Amino acid sequence: MPELRKDPVLGRWIIIAEERAKRPTDFIVAEAPTTGGFCPLCPGNENTTPPEVLAYGRPYGAPANTPGWQVRVVPNKYPALVIEGEIDRQGEGLYDKMNGIGAHEVVIESPRHEDIFAELGVAHMVLVFQAFRSRIQDLERDPRFRYVVVFKNFGRAAGASLEHSHSQLVALPILPRMIVSELQGTLEYYNYKERCIYCDIIRQEIQQKVRVVCQNELFITMTPFAPRTPFEMWILPKHHESGYHNQSDQQLAVLSEIFSETLRRLDACIPGVPYNFVLHTQPLRSESMKHFHWHFEIVPKLTSIAGFEWGSGFYINPMPPEEAALYLRESLEKGTQEARS
Repeated sequence: MPELRKDPVLGRWIIIAEERAKRPTDFIVAEAPTTGGFCPLCPGNENTTPPEVLAYGRPYGAPANTPGWQVRVVPNKYPALVIEGEIDRQGEGLYDKMNGIGAHEVVIESPRHEDIFAELGVAHMVLVFQAFRSRIQDLERDPRFRYVVVFKNFGRAAGASLEHSHSQLVALPILPRMIVSELQGTLEYYNYKERCIYCDIIRQEIQQKVRVVCQNELFITMTPFAPRTPFEMWILPKHHESGYHNQSDQQLAVLSEIFSETLRRLDACIPGVPYNFVLHTQPLRSESMKHFHWHFEIVPKLTSIAGFEWGSGFYINPMPPEEAALYLRESLEKGTQEARS
């Protein structure tokens, strides 16, 4: 029988329709066509992108915008928002508007065109997470910006427009509605119980052991109680932290370890699955929040949004998160056993 589940933070209701699909093999992922040809993100083509704002890996003293980098950050050539100008909030009758001021940047995760983020070594992946941190810290200095969205689209179905592995950052002059809802939901819980709801969720999930995918000394990956899609996962710090930008190099190294393992488990379940990941962190220039807990959300693109979802606001998920977590926990172990047999 289908089940309705309520997200404890956002109050969002999810329909778990288990009878629609029961195994990872029920989800067919069409292979994305390869485009080939010229790639502006490859080494040697640095002059075809806007001048870089950050790069890691070149020898000391090497000039900017030349090959030799391991991770490179450049402004998006076709930005959703532009950095020049003033916000200029205005009213037009009962409507509100403002200029499209912000920053839109591309994090080129590797110089090798064929690299896949999930397969990067931990030492390389940590450079990407350090780039996220550095760019958030830098963009925070601009008083026009209130929030930075960090996200990755992997696969055509998830919105990736270029084959070369990359992620993106968008600095916004307003708080996204999703973050506002999270801030409100977590604050209401904190005012009632004087505890962070995410800390309570982590404690309960570790005790119950049914939705935990993997964990290490600092981080945990779990399937949320009310997931929007099959195999949705959250990666959270075990100890309370409200701002990603405050993470040390050591913490980011441990984050890279569990992020790599999490994505490899997902790929072992459904090879090549398109996904999005998004960083949820505190607003810029805000004090440390006892009620908010930063985290990454990984959402595979295995179901579609149709009329019912648009009209009702409900998501229909054909796989219970407890089963998804079980498949994910066993995925790498099964692969190892099959390779040995």
